[in-house]
Amino acid sequence: MEASNYIIQIKPWEDNDLDLLFLINAPEMMQHLGGPESKEQILNRHKRYLQLGNRGRMFSIKLLPELEPERSVGYWQTTWNNESVYETGWSVLPLYQGKGIATKAVKLAIEEASSENKYKYIHAFPSIDNPASNAICRKLDFQFISECEFEYPPGSFMGCNNWRYNLIGQ
Repeated sequence: MEASNYIIQIKPWEDNDLDLLFLINAPEMMQHLGGPESKEQILNRHKRYLQLGNRGRMFSIKLLPELEPERSVGYWQTTWNNESVYETGWSVLPLYQGKGIATKAVKLAIEEASSENKYKYIHAFPSIDNPASNAICRKLDFQFISECEFEYPPGSFMGCNNWRYNLIGQ
């Protein structure tokens, strides 16, 4: 089923979304992000998502009429090239990939970030080897800046594409 057949909502991350992080932690989901995380890393990630406060927001993606949160999207404060910006990221379980759901959810997250009037730009850093995530950036009119080396997870560097979206006037 294509995204146009669903009503897509993003809901602020809640304590009961922890199970979603465990689902997303599958090897096929983490192949572009340094591999699966330990249980402790997942619990720490969940805690960070809940405590982002004014530094960003994480969301579960809900499809109506379904209500199961099997996807996530969010943005968070970071510094890139000595500039404060938002960074965005998303995960969609394989059953829902290729249907336009992530594209719509990222668009909704961008609208949320833009409404804050906090930063001029939001960046995405998908792996060079992740065609689906790079395609989402193109579809949403992110500007391709350059290939870069990005540290993720901490202590591990990977080749990424630096995509930038102007939040001003959105």
